[in-house]
Amino acid sequence: MDILVSTQWLADHICAPDLRILDATLFLPGTGRDAAEDYAAAHIPGAGFLNLPTLCDPDHPAPGMLPPDAMFTDRLQALGVDADSRIIVYDNSPTHSAARAWWMLTIYGVGSAVAILDGGMIAWVAEGRPTESGTPAFARGNAQAKKDAATVRTKADMIANVASCAEQVLDARAAGRFTGAEKEPREGMASGHIPGSMNLPSSSMFGPDNRMLRGEALRAAFDRAGIAWDKPLITTCGSGVTAAIMLAGAQLLGKNDVALYDGSWSEWGVDPETPKATSAA
Repeated sequence: MDILVSTQWLADHICAPDLRILDATLFLPGTGRDAAEDYAAAHIPGAGFLNLPTLCDPDHPAPGMLPPDAMFTDRLQALGVDADSRIIVYDNSPTHSAARAWWMLTIYGVGSAVAILDGGMIAWVAEGRPTESGTPAFARGNAQAKKDAATVRTKADMIANVASCAEQVLDARAAGRFTGAEKEPREGMASGHIPGSMNLPSSSMFGPDNRMLRGEALRAAFDRAGIAWDKPLITTCGSGVTAAIMLAGAQLLGKNDVALYDGSWSEWGVDPETPKATSAA
């Protein structure tokens, strides 16, 4: 499977015994929507609810950090995921949070293949495809999650990179948050961005049909942000969710030397010791 699969592909393969579909919807605080309630009301047939907002390290002060192996393993097994499952993740969120789930499943080595449903629940429903309600139970699977941190960047890595500029940094937040013109939504968090970063708002990566840009249109978005294709890249955002969209997009274009700063601005912006910039890129 490619990084993205179409709604038609999923409709054609939905009954395959090795296929597991996971709803990875996540809403940012303050939206007034509840992902679990939305899932229970309507989801793609056979899909399990990943509950992405709760898949995090409970002992880390920053929100939404990658979870311990045991926690991720237990969650996936409870959703019927096996070691050889092909996994499709989707969402029904403006943050396109399925990309975060795809990245997590990939770096934890889960399943035989992982892909994002292009267009997500919005495209699926718009095409009149079936949904079901409720919260089904699944036969326990045997998947094992073991994190490979090779493409995960820490705050210490990012501090070192400010000095070395060894890797490019691409911020997926909206331009106003990147420049500091807009106040951050979390209390006590500084505005601005990591010095030396470039900006490409994640919303610009999608067309009006909720599907990700492809080919030349996708390449042009990265080019406008100033990305050098021969230099390694780190993606970042507010809390490590939309940064995964940038990582997936770069990989779609064949760029594989891409990492993600898991703590993102939620970690960097609350630390008074980290340097911040407030100018345009």
